[in-house]
Amino acid sequence: MCRIFGHFDSQATVHELKTVAALQRHGGPDAQYITTGDTWGLGNNRLAIMDLDGGDQPYVLDGIVVVFNGEIYNHHELRRMLTARGHRFPDLCDGSILPALYAEYGTAFTEHLDGMYAVAVVDLRGEPKLVLATDDMGMKPLYYHWNAAERHLYFASELPALLSFRAVQARAWEPGLDAYLATKTPFSEQTMFDGIRVLPPAATAEVTRGSGLRIRVRDTSVPPADAGPEEAAERVRELLRHEVHRLTRADVPVCAITSGGLDSSLVTALAAERVGELHSFNIAYRGTWPADERGFAQEVASRHGTRHHQVEIDPADFPDLLSDVVWHLGQPNADPITLSTYALFRAVHQAGFKVAVTGDAADELFGGYDRIKAALKAGAGHDWVPAYVRALAAVPRERRLGLYSDDYRHFITAHGTAEDHLAQALTSSPHDRLTAITEVEIGRRLPAYHLRRVDHLSMASSVEVRLPFCQPALVRYARSLPAALKVEGDQVKKVLYAAAGGLLPDSVLNRPKQPFTLPITAMLSDGQRLMEFARDMLAPARLRRHGRLDPDAVQALLRTQSTTPTDASALAVWSLLIHELWLDQFHAATPRNRHEVLA
Repeated sequence: MCRIFGHFDSQATVHELKTVAALQRHGGPDAQYITTGDTWGLGNNRLAIMDLDGGDQPYVLDGIVVVFNGEIYNHHELRRMLTARGHRFPDLCDGSILPALYAEYGTAFTEHLDGMYAVAVVDLRGEPKLVLATDDMGMKPLYYHWNAAERHLYFASELPALLSFRAVQARAWEPGLDAYLATKTPFSEQTMFDGIRVLPPAATAEVTRGSGLRIRVRDTSVPPADAGPEEAAERVRELLRHEVHRLTRADVPVCAITSGGLDSSLVTALAAERVGELHSFNIAYRGTWPADERGFAQEVASRHGTRHHQVEIDPADFPDLLSDVVWHLGQPNADPITLSTYALFRAVHQAGFKVAVTGDAADELFGGYDRIKAALKAGAGHDWVPAYVRALAAVPRERRLGLYSDDYRHFITAHGTAEDHLAQALTSSPHDRLTAITEVEIGRRLPAYHLRRVDHLSMASSVEVRLPFCQPALVRYARSLPAALKVEGDQVKKVLYAAAGGLLPDSVLNRPKQPFTLPITAMLSDGQRLMEFARDMLAPARLRRHGRLDPDAVQALLRTQSTTPTDASALAVWSLLIHELWLDQFHAATPRNRHEVLA
């Protein structure tokens, strides 16, 4: 696991490259490598997980130069195949097979990879070419800035690092505030910075001076499967067991994250089958708060004999942690789980672990959200779309527009809200309802909102997260299953619950679903430090600097949360607080004239 960065067909000094490397060192503290040509440069920060004595990057073979972030789980099979074709390798590290694989298959090399990855290849054979590639789920993000006029491209694994290239400016994407509040973070390839995008999942980008930037997205669609409930449950359990066992192999200690819910508990149970004295980690908050899950996590740990670590953080420390959380993410994410994620992986690192397996992505694959259940239960036609889109929001449209300044409200209503664009995509989808929803949940929301959060906030503490539910074989099978095996009536994740039968305590299997997040409604109350911090950050003088929010409307929101607190007003306050922290962190410049942006 590493962090990568570079530029192509442009000029960047070694000082710039070293600055980029320094800003990503937390994600790769074990070694740093930089190599440059006349108009290109590649770099890597290494977190040593496999073949600790090998793994020196870049990997080079006859004019092919490669840097790599991630894990290739089928590298042994690929090494045997490539060795039979005459290739030799300097070590047993998974990434060392990449130049030979590229030499054999060109840009189709990704079709042979099983794992999580972001890869950068400079091909100097003939006309120089840069190739960037991402895994099918987008587990390893890669951000880039493309200057079409000059044919210059810059890229990095993290936004703060990319912004340290002199040619990359921190300009706010003007619709960004609305997009963020509508979906908790910008979806798909968009970021909160104008001119900075993120490669989509399953993407291969090619850059040459002659052709410019071309991005191809691999087809990851699957045909429907014809399976009954028992057969499907057995197959899901078999696939998940195989992936968990495979992903617990490393040359460093591996632990499990156990929230107490179905998904992480199931991964913990299967990991305990293979890892002797497995360590498990759960996070909770000092004091008495709603929705405490530590009891469920302890039950799972006791049943499977893990050495359990109960991590506790003090809500009084949240304001001190939030700045770090926002900086590592590089852009706002309105889910309070971000703070929990950051604190949890900091504790994992302090306990001496470099690798953790988690249950992330099961809800997206198997229909675990109430919004999916409600959409599938709704009547015919597209009447389900507005409620589904609304359920994704941090702040619903009506309240959001009321918080905006007159100028920004005019801009957004003329430009079209984020809900408008998402609803249009859903209503025009040629797929059945579940498939259309799945395309949003897996293709747009999961990488942007979920996987980038997990990646950035675990690697902030030099911890590699491995995601069994995101592995290709399990993803393909889950996507092939009919809706009735996932959601039936009020039951969500039907086939996954069936697969977990006999592996987990009844209390975990029968408990109501609740989110793994902060109880912010209780924490954003008078007398709590978090509420005082929010008032300071959302003071009228601060809000007037950027002109997007109406200071009076925000003060009214704070009063509402103080006098009659609700989950909705608490999330609105939290979301605005995070956005203001982001503006402070990055000093993102805003356009002087929004009407010019619209035009």
